[in-house]
Amino acid sequence: MITFQRAAKAVGKHLSRMILRARTMLGAPRVRACAACGRDVVGFFRYGDNGDWGCPACGASPRERLMHYLLDAGTIIVPQGGAVLHLAPNEASLVTRFSAAAGDYVPADLDPARYRVPGMVRVDLMTLADEARFDIVYASHVMEHVPDDMAVLRNIYRALRPGGEAWLIVPLWAAPTQDGSFAMPARERERRFGQWDHVRQYGPDFADRIRAAGFDLDELDAGAVEPVLRHRFALDERLFRARRRA
Repeated sequence: MITFQRAAKAVGKHLSRMILRARTMLGAPRVRACAACGRDVVGFFRYGDNGDWGCPACGASPRERLMHYLLDAGTIIVPQGGAVLHLAPNEASLVTRFSAAAGDYVPADLDPARYRVPGMVRVDLMTLADEARFDIVYASHVMEHVPDDMAVLRNIYRALRPGGEAWLIVPLWAAPTQDGSFAMPARERERRFGQWDHVRQYGPDFADRIRAAGFDLDELDAGAVEPVLRHRFALDERLFRARRRA
């Protein structure tokens, strides 16, 4: 669905990339760096309200760069030879990284035909029935799309092995979570939740929902990264690291 909001974001992104390309060709200093591809860059391109959204070299988003930063630091770990369920695998750099470490790597989505990732399978989180199979379940900007997030959280909990972790990233605002449904008109969902295919807007109380599903929880926020490093890598967003109790 094409909306004015999506079109405006696309235009801003295109213009921002053109400016970065020109600055690079003119020899501007490459004082920033991408944690996803490892390259030094002049800056990052805009998307929506975020002026430091995308890497001009590889396209990595702030949440993709945050994941690589946390993995590089050893704050989070993909168990060597473990089982990983990677939902909505849009980030090519994380597909490469997860699949290289995992012995059982499962890239999945409700509509797998949208992806060019080898081995894609169809998974509906509302009916996910695996039991104690995965060491890691990674879902970045997925939970705001599901009709019943508490049912999905319980399904993910059951699908994890004891001690396994769900790595969850969602769009956040400062206010409490607001829920909607797919019965709402698409334009109303876009107005209330920022995107036509979202059915809720999460606030910090997303943590309460995760704990209510039985998880232990750590919150790894980009805002806690040392400011110089956060600026250099243009890190943003928050990883909810939910652990099934051993």
